[in-house]
Amino acid sequence: MFAVFTLGLTAQFLAMAGTYALDGNKLVVPSAVTFRTGTAELTPDSAAAIAHVAQYLGDKKYVTTLRIEVHSDNAGSAAEAQTLTERRALAVAKALVAKGVDCKRVLPTGHGPHKPVASNDTPEGKAQNRRVEFHNAALAGRPIGGMAVEGTGKVAGDPCK
Repeated sequence: MFAVFTLGLTAQFLAMAGTYALDGNKLVVPSAVTFRTGTAELTPDSAAAIAHVAQYLGDKKYVTTLRIEVHSDNAGSAAEAQTLTERRALAVAKALVAKGVDCKRVLPTGHGPHKPVASNDTPEGKAQNRRVEFHNAALAGRPIGGMAVEGTGKVAGDPCK
């Protein structure tokens, strides 16, 4: 887990101040990225997170690839969940491009229900598993730690199109 020692300042305040927190290579966002149920349509509540990520990439030019990971719970078929997470990842990437981010710097990936962080046996656990994460994947054109920039997800498409 990460620690930010800022005398109790919230993630939202840190975002407004241009300060960023990382958990390993994962960017901590001030609020969740959410979608209309069963679709890849971003809700208005996602605007703060998208703006934060766009500002981060604007400030951190050395981050040459940011991987967008979209995950789901285990509701429905795994194949449908995989497809939906890919569509959602591409929607997030295109939202960042619309904010001025170079389309070549974002890599949308869908993970379906394959990487849960909580039990899918409770509504709270399912909610935790439905998530969008932003991972630094390459710095100055070099993959971090020699890992594949796409991680373990399926590349969702080309945000430049």
